[in-house]
Amino acid sequence: MDSLTGGHAATVMLEEEAVLGYAVCMPLPGEVELLNITVAPAARRGGLGRMLLAHVCADAEAQGAQRMFLEVRVSNVPARALYARNGFAEVGLRRAYYAAADGAREDAILMAREL
Repeated sequence: MDSLTGGHAATVMLEEEAVLGYAVCMPLPGEVELLNITVAPAARRGGLGRMLLAHVCADAEAQGAQRMFLEVRVSNVPARALYARNGFAEVGLRRAYYAAADGAREDAILMAREL
């Protein structure tokens, strides 16, 4: 709700009334940051993440964005592979960006894609 009241764009993927996935983006002048993209565990490995990512990229481009950025946990290998397959390249590293379950911090890889 904070993202929606803050003016961020949200896309929701539904099947009947069940939420299968969603994405939240923050539009900025000339670019957009993908803040969150999620597919329900039972719906994973079926191409929905790829479809949702393609949709938000196309939407951002249609609204005039020239590039999209995102951060992803170093340990999130499936997401990193999805982003790489869809034109995102690693452009930086944010040290200790995410909180980890054990109280430690985890690095984030900053990725970008030209639209």
